[in-house]
Amino acid sequence: MKIRYLAPLAIAIALAGCQQNIAATDVAKVEQVESTANNPFFSEYDTPHGIPPFNKIKKSDYLPAFYHGIAQKKLEIEAITRVRSRPTFENTLVAMEKSGDFLNKVSTTFYGLIGSMSDEEMRAIAKEISPKLSALGDDIALNNALFMRVKEVYDNQEVFDLRTDQKRLLEKTYKGFVRGGANLNDADKLTLRELNEKLSGLSLKFGENLLAETNGFEMVIDNKADLDGLPADIIAAASETATARGHEGKWVFTTHRPSKNPFLTYSTNRKLRETIYKGYTQRGNNDNANNNQAIASEMASLRFQKAQLLGYKTHAHFVLENATAKTPENVFELLNKVWPAALERAKEETADIQKMIDVQGGDFKVAAWDWWYYSEKIRKQRFDIDASETKPYFSLESTIKGVFFTAEKLWGVTFKERDDLPKYHPEVRTFEVYDRDGSYIGIYMTDHYVRESKRGGAWMSSFRKQYRMNGEDVTPIIYNVLNYPRPIGDKPTLLTFDQASTLFHEFGHAIQGLLSDGYYRSQTGTSLPRDYVEYPSQVMENWMTEPEVLANFAKHYQTGEVIPQALVEKIQASGKFNQGFGTTEYLAAALLDMSWHSLETAELQDANAFEKNVLKEIGLIAQIAPRYKTGYYSHIFSGGYSAGYYGYIWSNIYDADTWLAFKENGIFDQKTADLYRKHVLESGGTDDPTIMYRRFRGQDPKVEPLLERRGLSSK
Repeated sequence: MKIRYLAPLAIAIALAGCQQNIAATDVAKVEQVESTANNPFFSEYDTPHGIPPFNKIKKSDYLPAFYHGIAQKKLEIEAITRVRSRPTFENTLVAMEKSGDFLNKVSTTFYGLIGSMSDEEMRAIAKEISPKLSALGDDIALNNALFMRVKEVYDNQEVFDLRTDQKRLLEKTYKGFVRGGANLNDADKLTLRELNEKLSGLSLKFGENLLAETNGFEMVIDNKADLDGLPADIIAAASETATARGHEGKWVFTTHRPSKNPFLTYSTNRKLRETIYKGYTQRGNNDNANNNQAIASEMASLRFQKAQLLGYKTHAHFVLENATAKTPENVFELLNKVWPAALERAKEETADIQKMIDVQGGDFKVAAWDWWYYSEKIRKQRFDIDASETKPYFSLESTIKGVFFTAEKLWGVTFKERDDLPKYHPEVRTFEVYDRDGSYIGIYMTDHYVRESKRGGAWMSSFRKQYRMNGEDVTPIIYNVLNYPRPIGDKPTLLTFDQASTLFHEFGHAIQGLLSDGYYRSQTGTSLPRDYVEYPSQVMENWMTEPEVLANFAKHYQTGEVIPQALVEKIQASGKFNQGFGTTEYLAAALLDMSWHSLETAELQDANAFEKNVLKEIGLIAQIAPRYKTGYYSHIFSGGYSAGYYGYIWSNIYDADTWLAFKENGIFDQKTADLYRKHVLESGGTDDPTIMYRRFRGQDPKVEPLLERRGLSSK
């Protein structure tokens, strides 16, 4: 892909002569770019498939490239507004899509790496450039000349004979301007800019505080007896962590999930379980410099003010207008439909745990830090299965083969590993991806292991999206990032069942990015509403538990023995186990998110009191905490999920209904797989998701299959 850009000095001169709000300091920084002859961003990549040359990119390259990209984007937008001929779809909408190539090249690389290769220098760059990017977004959204051109095309769209995806692009662009403040007066536009700048800075600070809290906690164990109950591989990993942190001969556990979750599940030391549990749930809520409660409250207030300024009742109303759910009322209706059954089941599960504690002579009431430990014991007792029994069959390597096998069976997609392609970290693995006819699709990268420079969780994104413009068919570069423990000695990384499911889940996002087939970058891949984008990833998880798939990849890492059918049956039988807990902790977090963003006041809240009140109102039991509490709720305060965390269960409705189709027709039925590929995976955001789903399924999804799957229905 060719990246076009102007000489840096030419940009500075051009900006000085056009009607743009650019500070003199920014012009100076653009002029300084002349010294960037060795900056990889300023030349066409000479790497295979146009992969970013990570080994050549220095951190000092980012800021000059960002400033250049911002300046060039401004000039490209200015050029669109100066076209003398009447606005058309081609000279306005397509021209806007073509703009920003250079900036996109820089930002996808930088923001791709800051999630997994963060350090003080990278965070400093983000702190400097984020307000500039926010201002650029406002410059475009509030550019009246540009808006008037878009509006004219929108008002006269019937004369342009547009395809469905073009109509969708036009509608989204027009509404984006309106939602971005295009109809505001000058004073309100200035206020909007100030709100956006404040929100950008606060979001960044929230993430920085959370990373510091996560990396700052360590539970050091120096008495081997305190490791009682823990599997050998978890103990070995804790020993390595201790050595890396300067505690030679001891064991260290952290709040990273690969460390925290096994400890809570297996440790017999109740006091230490409490310590690590509170270490996790107090992140961002402690009385220190990393406390995020005031930041969260201020962000909720600013978001409300922004929504009001734009004519919306609340931030949730603003966000959900573009979602599949459409309104907060629809979201609350779904959550409140599922909540009573989930809570009732959670109470039953609590009683089961308390009964086990009492039988074993425990003189205490079940607490939140007891849940994992005793639920695992009950699972083993009830289904004769525990996580350590399944782990030998789910090595990381075999599970990767499992998702590749599934993709090939469904869509004929194959993966060829390449060790000679650029990578941003030695542990990254890179694959060329090919279609069933042998044609090249794109690049798939994986980054599996936990490290302190990486934020928690798991995700998918891209260094380059698929699109077709300018006579070019641009292929995607997609990556998955997870947080698994590194292998110890000559033993491979063994995954729990949930960890293996997560790999399938994230691959579901990746395959959508890889199989994307659209014209416009803003519509391809996972460019979908938050409450629909999780649907393909959740569907992907279903194949993992099917005997045909398990027989292909779930093999004992030492003996090569296929996972026994009896064990598979136990896994399937336990599928609805602990769903009260799982659904309740998730719904509590979703309701907390909606409560923060349905506020009808700009008054700052006491975040702790606000959260407690929300949880009290919904009746959450003390033995369960929301999956995310306010202080570490990065999804909604430093991610893109504000008023959107409910989207996982909304997407789950589509997932459950889709899986019914595959179960009815055959899990590898070619017709069903092809329809799913065409109308879900390939189509991205080219049309209304509900319409695309009907094209695939022939009907709207119903909530009943979801409730049945989770064991929450009345059947």
